[in-house]
Amino acid sequence: MFHKDLALHHSEVAVYGEYSWEVFPYCMELGFGHSILLLPYILVLGKMYFFYLCCTRDPGTISPSNHKQLLKVYTYDGILYHQSHICPTCELTKPARSKHCRVCNRCVHRFDHHCVWVNNCIGALNIRYFLLYLVTLSGMAAAVGTVTVRFLVQVALMSNLHQAMYVNADGEHVPVGNLYIVQRLFLTFPRILFMLGFTLLIFFLLAGYTAFHFYLLITNQTSNEWYKHKNSCLCHMDNSQPSKYLRGNIYHRGFVRNVKEIISPETQQKKVR
Repeated sequence: MFHKDLALHHSEVAVYGEYSWEVFPYCMELGFGHSILLLPYILVLGKMYFFYLCCTRDPGTISPSNHKQLLKVYTYDGILYHQSHICPTCELTKPARSKHCRVCNRCVHRFDHHCVWVNNCIGALNIRYFLLYLVTLSGMAAAVGTVTVRFLVQVALMSNLHQAMYVNADGEHVPVGNLYIVQRLFLTFPRILFMLGFTLLIFFLLAGYTAFHFYLLITNQTSNEWYKHKNSCLCHMDNSQPSKYLRGNIYHRGFVRNVKEIISPETQQKKVR
């Protein structure tokens, strides 16, 4: 369960270790501004804070004390959620948009997914912290990558690598290409280039995952609902009759109200229409 979180932690330590050991001192010598150099450290502090909130905050556990109240929050769509469904473990009627997590052994209000990174469910009450965690995590990779690229570009310009020439088979002086510049930089700063390549890879993966969750936010879907809708549509795509799973999402209420629902979760006795 903790393998992915441990691997991510080790990756962060390795990246920040190389950034602090080589990139930061070199950039200080080149006169880089303190604000851009310290930004990765500020972001890692923010990431740690939101990581802590994701790990410790209740995602929206459904219990006998709040069960009746949560039953009235969302309308059953009759497609993914039905009023007659009872959780065999909790022995409670499942509120719309809820799901029983087999890992945590509890039903969660507006269940999104169980996250192995934070070892907790992501639900109505902590999804906002999870989104901020993803943003700061992506920001860390972007900040480290940006500073590192600026440093390497500065070194290449100071060394006049972009003006270097070589003599081809015809005896002509031809400018070197970008590949030559990268090779020279790699020979000079191998650890920094390895770190940069890994950081850029992680950034694009995190950015894609973060963008996906913001897509879910603005369309008022959960990961669980998106996955079920996708599978349901695939099962019916060969049928001649339109599938009921292709109907509009009844929980989508417009951008502003969707965002407000994440910031201020629906837990009161009112129905989404």
